[in-house]
Amino acid sequence: MSLPPPLTLLYVPGDRPDRVAKALASSADAVIVDLEDAVAPVAKDAARRTVADLLGSLPPGRTVQVRVNAAGMPWHADDVATVAALPREVGLRLPKAEHPAAVDALVSRMRGREVHLLVESALGVERAFALATVPGVSSIGLGEADLRSELRVDDDAGLAWVRSRIVVAARAARLPSPVMSVYPHVRDLPGLAESCRAGRRLGFSGRTAIHPAQLDTIREAFLPSAEEVARAREVVARVEGAVAAGTGALVLADGTFLDVAMVERARATLALASQHGHP
Repeated sequence: MSLPPPLTLLYVPGDRPDRVAKALASSADAVIVDLEDAVAPVAKDAARRTVADLLGSLPPGRTVQVRVNAAGMPWHADDVATVAALPREVGLRLPKAEHPAAVDALVSRMRGREVHLLVESALGVERAFALATVPGVSSIGLGEADLRSELRVDDDAGLAWVRSRIVVAARAARLPSPVMSVYPHVRDLPGLAESCRAGRRLGFSGRTAIHPAQLDTIREAFLPSAEEVARAREVVARVEGAVAAGTGALVLADGTFLDVAMVERARATLALASQHGHP
């Protein structure tokens, strides 16, 4: 049975074996062990050793990715070699993806291992669909810190189109809906919740976190509410009742007419709630 899609993905520095162990034992749906931004240049070798030691075997059902340094960086080749030696279920997360041909070569080297792309530049955004449609790519998402700097935007309004662009590219490529980039203000849980709700309205399906304290807020924001689950059940029940009665009149109690898209969305809502044990 396949694992449910991750709602929460927790970043942890690869050079901190104590934190990696804690992250693996956390409630995060997926753990991303970072060899890139969270690790100083002098600690890159130690981080690779930690990854090799701690990820040589994984508990059943534990989803793990390793974020390597970007192509062109002096540590990239060693990072990729380290991941290639890990169990096949450990995914690779590639930052600063821009060149489809380079991604294709990386996917081929991974030989069936999941490869997840982060778009962090204007060029990457312009090539989002081409990157997402490279055979073997498992997901695409945004890395917003570098992107904000390059685009010279200071608030979320400047990223609204870019975020929608990534959502459209992912779905057009038949990939899962993307997860949001990290929310850097660790103590601002109300702000995190509101940001997650805004992202969900744009079509995002979850979020990466930089601290375990953010996980519950993210999960609650992206799981369907009790009201949404109840409405989804009503939609499915009305459809099944209409089919059994041989009638084409598909109308909810509030007078809303149903169409195929609404039924499919309702079933997806119920599946998400069920997969994550949400009543």
